[in-house]
Amino acid sequence: MSDTPLKQQNTAAFYGQAVASFAVALGATAFGIVRLDANAWVRGFMAIAVLYLVTSAFTLAKVIRDRQEAGQMVSRVDQARLEKLLAEHDPFEKL
Repeated sequence: MSDTPLKQQNTAAFYGQAVASFAVALGATAFGIVRLDANAWVRGFMAIAVLYLVTSAFTLAKVIRDRQEAGQMVSRVDQARLEKLLAEHDPFEKL
Protein backbone atom coordinates (compact mmCIF):
# COMPACT_ATOMS: atom_id res chain seq x y z
CA MET A 1 0.00 0.00 0.00
CA SER A 2 1.42 3.40 -0.89
CA ASP A 3 1.61 6.08 1.79
CA THR A 4 1.87 9.10 -0.44
CA PRO A 5 0.92 12.25 1.47
CA LEU A 6 -1.57 14.65 -0.05
CA LYS A 7 0.17 17.62 -1.62
CA GLN A 8 -0.84 21.15 -0.74
CA GLN A 9 -1.94 22.66 -4.01
CA ASN A 10 -2.05 26.36 -3.11
CA THR A 11 0.97 28.54 -2.52
CA ALA A 12 1.22 31.12 0.25
CA ALA A 13 1.06 33.89 -2.36
CA PHE A 14 -2.21 32.54 -3.76
CA TYR A 15 -3.67 32.26 -0.27
CA GLY A 16 -2.59 35.84 0.53
CA GLN A 17 -4.04 37.13 -2.72
CA ALA A 18 -7.36 35.41 -2.01
CA VAL A 19 -7.55 36.88 1.50
CA ALA A 20 -6.59 40.36 0.27
CA SER A 21 -9.12 40.19 -2.56
CA PHE A 22 -11.86 39.15 -0.16
CA ALA A 23 -10.98 41.97 2.24
CA VAL A 24 -10.95 44.59 -0.52
CA ALA A 25 -14.27 43.38 -1.95
CA LEU A 26 -15.96 43.32 1.46
CA GLY A 27 -14.53 46.72 2.37
CA ALA A 28 -15.58 48.30 -0.92
CA THR A 29 -19.09 46.89 -0.54
CA ALA A 30 -19.33 48.16 3.04
CA PHE A 31 -18.10 51.60 1.92
CA GLY A 32 -20.68 51.62 -0.87
CA ILE A 33 -23.46 50.73 1.54
CA VAL A 34 -22.42 53.44 4.01
CA ARG A 35 -22.24 56.07 1.25
CA LEU A 36 -25.53 54.94 -0.33
CA ASP A 37 -28.02 57.77 -0.71
CA ALA A 38 -30.86 55.99 1.09
CA ASN A 39 -32.36 55.82 4.54
CA ALA A 40 -30.98 53.62 7.34
CA TRP A 41 -33.47 50.79 6.70
CA VAL A 42 -32.33 50.35 3.12
CA ARG A 43 -28.65 50.46 4.10
CA GLY A 44 -29.31 47.96 6.91
CA PHE A 45 -31.12 45.63 4.54
CA MET A 46 -28.25 45.81 2.06
CA ALA A 47 -25.71 45.11 4.82
CA ILE A 48 -27.65 42.06 6.03
CA ALA A 49 -28.02 40.83 2.45
CA VAL A 50 -24.26 41.12 1.88
CA LEU A 51 -23.50 39.26 5.12
CA TYR A 52 -25.97 36.53 4.17
CA LEU A 53 -24.37 36.24 0.74
CA VAL A 54 -20.88 35.96 2.25
CA THR A 55 -21.90 33.25 4.74
CA SER A 56 -23.74 31.34 2.01
CA ALA A 57 -20.67 31.48 -0.22
CA PHE A 58 -18.45 30.13 2.58
CA THR A 59 -20.92 27.33 3.28
CA LEU A 60 -21.14 26.41 -0.39
CA ALA A 61 -17.34 26.36 -0.71
CA LYS A 62 -17.07 24.10 2.36
CA VAL A 63 -19.71 21.68 1.06
CA ILE A 64 -17.98 21.42 -2.32
CA ARG A 65 -14.59 20.90 -0.64
CA ASP A 66 -15.97 18.22 1.69
CA ARG A 67 -17.57 16.36 -1.21
CA GLN A 68 -14.32 16.47 -3.16
CA GLU A 69 -12.28 15.25 -0.17
CA ALA A 70 -14.74 12.40 0.45
CA GLY A 71 -14.32 11.33 -3.17
CA GLN A 72 -10.55 11.35 -2.80
CA MET A 73 -10.78 9.27 0.39
CA VAL A 74 -12.96 6.63 -1.31
CA SER A 75 -10.52 6.56 -4.20
CA ARG A 76 -7.58 6.03 -1.82
CA VAL A 77 -9.41 3.20 -0.01
CA ASP A 78 -10.19 1.50 -3.33
CA GLN A 79 -6.56 1.91 -4.36
CA ALA A 80 -5.38 0.29 -1.10
CA ARG A 81 -7.76 -2.66 -1.57
CA LEU A 82 -6.55 -3.20 -5.12
CA GLU A 83 -2.91 -3.09 -4.02
CA LYS A 84 -3.62 -5.62 -1.26
CA LEU A 85 -5.35 -7.99 -3.71
CA LEU A 86 -2.47 -7.71 -6.16
CA ALA A 87 0.10 -8.31 -3.41
CA GLU A 88 -1.73 -11.45 -2.20
CA HIS A 89 -2.33 -12.86 -5.69
CA ASP A 90 -0.11 -15.77 -6.69
CA PRO A 91 -0.38 -16.40 -10.44
CA PHE A 92 1.32 -19.80 -10.11
CA GLU A 93 -1.16 -21.16 -7.54
CA LYS A 94 -3.22 -24.11 -8.78
CA LEU A 95 -6.87 -23.38 -9.25
